[in-house]
Amino acid sequence: MPNRLADAVSPYLRSHAENPVDWYEWGDEAFAEAARRQVPVLISIGYATCHWCHVMARESFSDPELAEFLNDNFVSIKVDREEHPDVDSSYLAAAGAFTDQLGWPLNVFATPTGRAFYAGTYFPPVAIEGRASFAQVLAAVLDAWHERRGEVEDTAGRLAAALAQPTTTSAGSLPTEADFAAVVSELIQHEDAEFGGFGSAPKFPVATVLGLLLDREDAGDATAGALARRTLDAMANSNLRDPVEGGFFRYATRRDWSEPHYERMLYDNALLLDLYARVDDGGIASGIADFLLNVLRVPSGAFASAQDSESTVNGVRVEGGYYALDAVARADQASPALDEKVLTGWNGLAIGALASAGSRLGHPEWVGAAVRAAEVVGFGDVVRVRIGGRVSTARPTLEDYGMLANGLLDVALATGEARFASRALELVTVALVDGSFAVPGGADPVLTARGLALDVDPSEGAYPSGLSTVARAAVRLELLTGDRALRNAAVTAMELLAPLALQRPISFGAALGVMSLLAVPERQLVVVTAGEAAAGWDAVGGNPVGAAGAGDDLATIARAWREGTVAVVTLPQAAAFVAAGFALFEARTLQRGSPTAYLCENFVCRLPITDPAVLRAALALRPS
Repeated sequence: MPNRLADAVSPYLRSHAENPVDWYEWGDEAFAEAARRQVPVLISIGYATCHWCHVMARESFSDPELAEFLNDNFVSIKVDREEHPDVDSSYLAAAGAFTDQLGWPLNVFATPTGRAFYAGTYFPPVAIEGRASFAQVLAAVLDAWHERRGEVEDTAGRLAAALAQPTTTSAGSLPTEADFAAVVSELIQHEDAEFGGFGSAPKFPVATVLGLLLDREDAGDATAGALARRTLDAMANSNLRDPVEGGFFRYATRRDWSEPHYERMLYDNALLLDLYARVDDGGIASGIADFLLNVLRVPSGAFASAQDSESTVNGVRVEGGYYALDAVARADQASPALDEKVLTGWNGLAIGALASAGSRLGHPEWVGAAVRAAEVVGFGDVVRVRIGGRVSTARPTLEDYGMLANGLLDVALATGEARFASRALELVTVALVDGSFAVPGGADPVLTARGLALDVDPSEGAYPSGLSTVARAAVRLELLTGDRALRNAAVTAMELLAPLALQRPISFGAALGVMSLLAVPERQLVVVTAGEAAAGWDAVGGNPVGAAGAGDDLATIARAWREGTVAVVTLPQAAAFVAAGFALFEARTLQRGSPTAYLCENFVCRLPITDPAVLRAALALRPS
């Protein structure tokens, strides 16, 4: 039996390489083999830090008898959902027709054409509490395939046809202030007044919703900001946060934030770093940044996708055992393994969070780390996954373009280096076709060939959708360039999501955040300081090389302002932005040789400001 997973890029796939199951990677070969043999396909989807994925691997996929049955009667495909998020989204949507207990491992049974006809999540090795064993499920699926083939294929065809319908049927209007007030009111109704957060158990950070609430605070809604801050405080003081290494775990299984699932994801920690920096909680932000830099950073300077929940403590493999130890005891144990996949989109989130938080809280070493990671993933061909010099064949997704573009914009604004903004503009421009956003190069070709690719995947889950992130980047770039086509495309995209988002705000925090950005006045602040243009950043130490004005009063005031786009640049840097096509920086010069601020609305600027007190008054900021 060939071992097709031994050399896979994905660590998750490689962890299954020694299974007796005859696994295939995602691709045409597996479906062709199923068609040749006329057998059903098992598509098993998970990820490296998924606890129950590991459990099922040990209990079932390592069982020789079960593996023999699978090999004789099925073609089995193993998929890393983080490597192929579009595959996961498509089959997750299909699985919803068979179970409301969606999650991972996701095990989908499909025809040789790839159409799902049954699905479930974790199946135990022995039937328990009304849940069929995996062997029983396999036997029932095979019986249906042989004895009721017509019914199976009819079900699969009707489900595929339903999923092929547009995800959003009609566009709506962007939310009004009254709509946003109703959204905040609904979120307050979902708040757990005793323990903080939203709903009961399991309890997730829902960082995108907290970001929306802070956006609404910036727009003048103090109630929204208070809700966000209560939630952030509750999480910071809960078992969801590792007090030793600073990172946050993925979710808690109990309402009081206790008994976490101990995997620590890059996207959660990147988003939370940005949030805690926005509320000026430097202590918690520093802990998260330390976790990113000391635990998740890989030798290239980019960031691994996650750290495992399981580890071996005193010779026993256990979930969460490492995290129950203090710093001294941990020094004698092996750290939980990293999933060292470097995902472009998630790295974009980390790059942006480190750059903006470092600039706001005065940590140039964070900005330097963001610059180094941006150099690794931000230029050249956009890829979905890289690891140790190897690149996955998986297609990049819209989230890779959007998250990376936003991250590069944050680096540009933190360092004053126009090349990062220029690259962000390239990424958004290539994803903009005829006024709408789409994945450059098209969706996954295997899904597309079988009519299974989703037209638009608006789902946000724990982090923003590709459509939301690329729309946010477009709005931000319009504030720098004045190109209304960028803003118009974002409006079109958000009008498409508005009906869904207003119905389920807890599930569309990032999209509503973009809509909030579109609803507020377009305000911009440029501070031009004396000094030479930065020659670059010391990517190891994080020290600016050649930059001036970081401690200037005008710059400090500007970085504390949260209501618009802020850029602090030297005079030569402003010229570089102008040369790259960013109209906001035109005619931004020093007044009488002094650092000068330009406060603008819709590219119409006030008279230049050189007095910090005048700038503070113009921004309605209290003296610090």
